[in-house]
Amino acid sequence: MKQQNLTVLTEFILMGVTRHPELQLPLFVVFVVIYMIIVVGNLGLIILTKVDSHLHVPMYFFIRHLAFIDLGDSTVICPKMLVIFVVDQSIISYYACATQMAFFILFIISELFIWSAMAYDRYMALCNPLIYNVIRSQRLCHVLVGIPYLYSAFQSLMFTVKTFTSIFCGSKVISHFYCDDVPLLSMLCSNSREIELMLIIFSAFNLIRSLLVVLLSYLLILIAIFKMHSVEGRKKAFSTCGSHLTVVVVFYGTLLFAHSYDTDTMASVFYTLVIPMLNPLIYSLRNKEVKNAFHRVFKN
Repeated sequence: MKQQNLTVLTEFILMGVTRHPELQLPLFVVFVVIYMIIVVGNLGLIILTKVDSHLHVPMYFFIRHLAFIDLGDSTVICPKMLVIFVVDQSIISYYACATQMAFFILFIISELFIWSAMAYDRYMALCNPLIYNVIRSQRLCHVLVGIPYLYSAFQSLMFTVKTFTSIFCGSKVISHFYCDDVPLLSMLCSNSREIELMLIIFSAFNLIRSLLVVLLSYLLILIAIFKMHSVEGRKKAFSTCGSHLTVVVVFYGTLLFAHSYDTDTMASVFYTLVIPMLNPLIYSLRNKEVKNAFHRVFKN
């Protein structure tokens, strides 16, 4: 039997977003602008929902955590990606790659479950307002975000440890612009099938569970809205849920579009950069309460 070429890797090489040299500078400028919007928008939303007392309600508590996740997700990926545009060969160390992958998995899974929590919160607020006013508390909100963080951390550690305690063989080039579990699996000599099966099962569960909670919550919300006799009540209900529903449609719409064309790089750019840029813009431009809070903070 032919022995596999086993190597002890101390570093990896990231391929980047594009292999066309003429696109490096324009894309660098575009992504710098996008990352600046992400930082300013999400950090601004975090600070605004914290300092303005009118926004100290469960809905904006979840929005603050969504902004934190978006900021963390893009910060884990974007700075290193920008370096790839200005150097000939982007090298990332073994442990830096493991750290990047761990935090990326943590943030991307947390985002899915935060959206579920937000959808459930809107359902309770609109469909069961009397119960909602009784049970809503800061402690319950912390539980609804704490459990997803713990669950995401568990999966992050599990996949990272499984991957980076396995044996790599062959090339050290990662055909992606960051350390992701899928391209790293093709570089493993051991445990690759076991990790791939676990990845498929957990990814399917995370995505389907999150999507079902969101769809069911908004289906019940729409039924409740159409049963309302007051036109003003309907308008207020649509306004309350509009921002969150817009973000959900944008995320899952781009997710389905990207995968229908089998473009992993495009999908990854949307997850890590475009969606984190759009979220604070949608929540600020489409939300009167956030706009009013912005004016109050700057007047004071």
